[in-house]
Amino acid sequence: MRVYLVIMDETAEARKALRFASHRAMASGGAVHILALVAKQNFNAFGAVQATIEQEAKDRAEVMASSAAGNLFSESGKMPTISVKTGEGHAVIKEYLAEHPEVAALVLGAAADGTPGPLISHFSSHSGSLPCPLYVVPGSFTNDDIDRVAS
Repeated sequence: MRVYLVIMDETAEARKALRFASHRAMASGGAVHILALVAKQNFNAFGAVQATIEQEAKDRAEVMASSAAGNLFSESGKMPTISVKTGEGHAVIKEYLAEHPEVAALVLGAAADGTPGPLISHFSSHSGSLPCPLYVVPGSFTNDDIDRVAS
């Protein structure tokens, strides 16, 4: 079974990547894994304050990933696998790919304008060492464009 890994956040490009992955999964009889990343906090507060800040960030990521998964389930009838991990984005993704050899493709969404984000920059420059293909969904794509190329 083909598994498409989507890195989910609250951006429009992440939603486009999820749409692409879900349509590819439906067309191929595959599945979608959603990975929400929680960045390490850049400052150290007192123990309880730091733990509260980190838990709130993780809770927000879980709610966002669950919402995206619910939308996907209502469209396809299949519930994606959801993971929320804390750490440096590219390192967490590499670790996830190593732990999940069933992942057939990493799907990232690009912004409609401006420079590529840090994940696209990192993985496109290291794509030769990835255990699966990298799909980058252009931010300029409409839903119709995505549906046309993903089916």
